Amino acid sequence: MFSGALGLDLGLEAAGFRIVAAVESNPRAVRTIRRNRPAIPVIDRKIEDVASDELLDVAGIHVGNVTVVSGGPSCQSFSTAGSRRSLDDPRGTLFRHFVRVVTEVKPRFFVMENVRGILSAAIRHRSLAERGPGFPPLEPDELYGSAFSMILAELQATGYSLFFDLLNAADYGVAQRRERLVVIGSRDGQRVVFPRPTHAKDGAGSLPAWRTLRHALEGLEDHCPLFTPLPPSKRAVMAEVPMGGNWRDIPVERHEQVLGRAFHSWGGRTGFYRRLTWEEPTPALTTRPDSKATMLCHPTELRPLSIREYARVQQFPDDWAFEGSVRQQYEQIGNAVPVGLGRVPGEAIRLALKHVVGKAEPGAVYCDNVDLLRRLAHGRGTVLNPPRMRAQGADLATTRSWMQGVHDRRGQILDVVAPWSGRPR
Repeated sequence: MFSGALGLDLGLEAAGFRIVAAVESNPRAVRTIRRNRPAIPVIDRKIEDVASDELLDVAGIHVGNVTVVSGGPSCQSFSTAGSRRSLDDPRGTLFRHFVRVVTEVKPRFFVMENVRGILSAAIRHRSLAERGPGFPPLEPDELYGSAFSMILAELQATGYSLFFDLLNAADYGVAQRRERLVVIGSRDGQRVVFPRPTHAKDGAGSLPAWRTLRHALEGLEDHCPLFTPLPPSKRAVMAEVPMGGNWRDIPVERHEQVLGRAFHSWGGRTGFYRRLTWEEPTPALTTRPDSKATMLCHPTELRPLSIREYARVQQFPDDWAFEGSVRQQYEQIGNAVPVGLGRVPGEAIRLALKHVVGKAEPGAVYCDNVDLLRRLAHGRGTVLNPPRMRAQGADLATTRSWMQGVHDRRGQILDVVAPWSGRPR
């Protein structure tokens, strides 16, 4: 489900699985699937309008005989780069249709992936301008982490044993720093262990170092690169940004002019007027590499990465054709799961199918990533605008008093995670 350009699907294929049906409503992505994998039956409608019986008929499989149901419900409403409307956004409820299909099809396993931001999203988003002294305390469903807690609760209701982790594509040989939350469900209580990373930053732990953009594009023949040209104003700015730099490398006196309204906001803003470097993995690919806020400029040329370069970083085959306009092709590639990252849950399931590593309790939630659990345990329940941006000023004591009403996220997420006897990471 939510197949897009088939990034996750290709990863599962690389792990040894065969895709027997796909559901995708975007017409350009549907044409991409049919052009590259004509043998895969595609249901080209929204999942809300697709019955599980139809899925099984198209796939030629009976209830309970499917090995894996996989998909990534639309993630824009959870992304930290978006408005964070979370479950208020209709796109944020698509996971319920994923749960519906899992419940009705009864696969042995399911794989659900999403953006990192889902871990800190709230069920109901409250504007930053309405948090802090002078405003009512946050309700439980407005706290960071409440969305993931609810999603886990709904997945638990299926009776599947749940295993989750936050995986960085760069740790598995992808020349891209892209973190995705992966949840694997096991119908029969088979324990799932995520494969160990194959690469590490700077080659730590005797592993090979992360692959770089130079590695990713090695041998690529892209004589007539297809990309969205930068307008003269952006080209002029990027001409001043060195390899690996961004807007901070422009003279300070021009920062406000270059950033516009973003100059008065806060946060890292590292994506603004960003130029890549050959010697590191790329950041997570965006759907708009020519936008000033999500720029992914070529290391030495005044243009964004081309369509074929984008596809290489995501590990699509060089002969993989994308349908639609250049903008629509960027969107398909940027929204995809890197093939190497998609292979990881496939390998985890293959291992569970071959080796019994213990039984898991029905409906229990497991995570063997100690660092991730620690971060969730100490995560903030909310954040406030800096004092200069708050609608109603307040001294430090008043602010601390308001923040005392914010619950710790530990009680929302970690209370449902079962003890784990596997290896720590």
